[in-house]
Amino acid sequence: MKKELRTADGAPPVGAYSQGLVVGDFVYTSGMGPLDPRTGEIVGDDIETQTHQTMKNLGAVLAAHGLGFDDVVKATVHLQHLHRDFPAYNEVYKSYFTQPYPVRTTVGSELMNILVEIDFVAHKSA
Repeated sequence: MKKELRTADGAPPVGAYSQGLVVGDFVYTSGMGPLDPRTGEIVGDDIETQTHQTMKNLGAVLAAHGLGFDDVVKATVHLQHLHRDFPAYNEVYKSYFTQPYPVRTTVGSELMNILVEIDFVAHKSA
């Protein structure tokens, strides 16, 4: 059984997908980018600003189910410019977590007018 998560505080879907789904004790987010939740416009033109906005959007979806960044167990990250942007992205990303960090896959991808896209799997702790 799955339940949709939707919040006005996260990036609005721009296609046929949910912001997040609850399945059992797990929350799965869609891949999110640096969109302003109110306007749908891209926030920032550098990797640091875009990563912060992306993390805020993801945090809003987690919060819609009473979760936070410490509940994230896996992240998948797509960077438009992997070699150029990874160090700066990583500094912003790790500021949202405490150790042990979630497992993570980071790949270079062709993205649509954004520099970063991230999705999470989170677990609701007992």
